[in-house]
Amino acid sequence: MIPMVNLQAQYVEIKAEVERGLAETITNCAFILGPNVQAFEQEAAAYLGVKHAIGVASGTDALHLALIAEGIGAGDEVITTAFTFIATAEAIKYVGATPVFVDIDPKTFNISPAAIARAITPKTKAIMPVHLFGQPADMTRIQQLCEQHQLKLIEDACQSFGARINGKQTGTLGDAGGYSFFPSKNLGAFGDGGLVVTNSDTTAAKIKQLRNHGSDVRYYHDVIGYNSRLDEMQAVILRVKLKRIDQYNQARRDVAQLYSELLSDLPLTTPFADGLGEHVYHQYTLLSDCRDDILKALQAKQIGCAVYYPVPLHQQNVFKAEYASVSLPITEAVASRCFALPICPFLADDTIKEIAGVIRGVFTVN
Repeated sequence: MIPMVNLQAQYVEIKAEVERGLAETITNCAFILGPNVQAFEQEAAAYLGVKHAIGVASGTDALHLALIAEGIGAGDEVITTAFTFIATAEAIKYVGATPVFVDIDPKTFNISPAAIARAITPKTKAIMPVHLFGQPADMTRIQQLCEQHQLKLIEDACQSFGARINGKQTGTLGDAGGYSFFPSKNLGAFGDGGLVVTNSDTTAAKIKQLRNHGSDVRYYHDVIGYNSRLDEMQAVILRVKLKRIDQYNQARRDVAQLYSELLSDLPLTTPFADGLGEHVYHQYTLLSDCRDDILKALQAKQIGCAVYYPVPLHQQNVFKAEYASVSLPITEAVASRCFALPICPFLADDTIKEIAGVIRGVFTVN
């Protein structure tokens, strides 16, 4: 079987360093907000080029706490994309605000700045772009809209750790950014984990308070907070992987380039690189009118494949009554044709060629 992400191959490479760090943590018995969490936060902030990096329990929590810290709440509207994982919209709902779903760019699958501009109302308080599949959104135009309308900019960078646009890291271009360390992410833990980044001292202080039961001083609580702390053992693993993140991301780009070369003559759409940013290929997502046939052929050969995402958020059961009148034609068209192939830093060229050969066989038969 060829998995979507080969975490076992990655573990073999880092096993000794990870297990040594975990053993030290167990021996020292410093498990909550310990030295590895503090060190990882400092190392991540330095890598990302941002003043503050605060570890939390998940990427969802990172977005949720960032919204609270930036003052987004009941009655506010947050413009975002419906072509993303549900956590983006969940975080907005958690604070009592309303997600306003707009359409995407048909090439990048990221939120369309033109669609954002049309959706701004007096209730709009923030824009939450998603750097989907590791492809940076058009942050220059989105930043201009935020400045023009005095809106908060909170980046969902959960799929784009290490991606850059105009030389700056995704997640660091707005008021705050959130990352996920779900195991399959480019920088993944061995469980859940997340990070909020910001250049604001005030926002950082608020996030630190919120993640720890609303407390700055132990047993003294100023607000109702949350139990959302990055685990010390996950921090050990993330520190080991952070040292290699540029290497891992370049390997993903190499895999993507070979895929695109091998598939370039087929009637399907390979990922678009527009030169605006440095894609890190959390997913390698294509479009095809023969998607179902391709998926069946891959599955028959025990080759991992997936659809991210088959149902846009405005059409999900939890949202569809509220957004019954919303039409997002590009989003809906992409969702009906998209599929993703295995991608990770340890995917061999021969394996990539095998996968491409199976896809080529579908078109030969047809």
